[in-house]
Amino acid sequence: MAQPVFFKQPPSATLAELAALTGAVLADPARGGHVIRGLASLDEAGPMHLAFFDNLKYADQLKATKAGACLVSPRVEAQVPAHVAVLRATQPFRAFVTLAREWHADALRPQSWFDNDGIAPSAIIDPSAHLEDDVIVDPLAVIGPRVEIGTGTVIGAGAVIGADVKIGRDCNVGARSAIQFALIGNNVLIHPACSIGQDGYGFIFFGPEGHLKVPQTGRVLIQNNVEIGAGTCIDRGSLRDTVIGEGTKIDNQVQIGHNVTIGRHCLLAAQIGLAGSLTIGDNVALGAKVGINNHLKIGDGAQVTAMSAVKDDIPPNGRWGGHFAKPTKQWFREIVAVERLVQGGTVDPKGEGRE
Repeated sequence: MAQPVFFKQPPSATLAELAALTGAVLADPARGGHVIRGLASLDEAGPMHLAFFDNLKYADQLKATKAGACLVSPRVEAQVPAHVAVLRATQPFRAFVTLAREWHADALRPQSWFDNDGIAPSAIIDPSAHLEDDVIVDPLAVIGPRVEIGTGTVIGAGAVIGADVKIGRDCNVGARSAIQFALIGNNVLIHPACSIGQDGYGFIFFGPEGHLKVPQTGRVLIQNNVEIGAGTCIDRGSLRDTVIGEGTKIDNQVQIGHNVTIGRHCLLAAQIGLAGSLTIGDNVALGAKVGINNHLKIGDGAQVTAMSAVKDDIPPNGRWGGHFAKPTKQWFREIVAVERLVQGGTVDPKGEGRE
């Protein structure tokens, strides 16, 4: 198992206590006094660890595990080895995460990389900036004129906050991030090396003599409870603002172009590219390396599979994928049809092959 070098050692607890905390049912109450001292994966767990199982792909690991206890769903409970105590849960992974969040709360939100509890002497803060109480500023950070930062926020080492930026309470700005022309809500987590508020990519094609740059005079608005992964870039708007909705979670190395509006509680995986002036609804999920063309609308609840290229609007709750993206059922039929043709078969109008 991973050694807890960088995080606090979790407390020990009996299986009866863990059942109460996670809402699981201890299958054998006689084991309620067994003590668990940590969390681990099935293949690395020992007798003092709690693991979970919710994917049949790892059935062999379950059979071989040395874990003291395991969170499992009722339908696979019979597969658990006799030496492993069963904690029965409808959603084993959710129950496991509930416990992990309780035991490892210090891993949920980064603090000062230097165990700093105030403003580092090497930080540069303009006299007109206003920092509420309990703001932490790590070494070599630069905070510009008229910046406002709320209580409980941590500004990482080498971060640069441009003039007039406003950052809410209980936020984290990762080391080496650069933020300008932005208004940021509360409880926003920005991982290291993000760039927020730089020019959008706007040019008028001008022929052999060059290209005419379009002024980008909008802002970036980031609402409450947003998380932004390392190395992500969010361009400011040209005329209207670029907006990231409440509760949206963005992975590493994502490019968000100018004037993009992203709704609430969306999930964006790594290396996504969003061209300018997109509108993305609430609760949308985009897989890794998805690319979406400009001026499109992605409806509420839509999902796009990884490595898809989107050139058309997607309706609410649509499930799309492919290059170019289309409804997944249609995409799968076309893949099967092409494979049949390559193998020498024929294809009927519904896309199903015949020999």
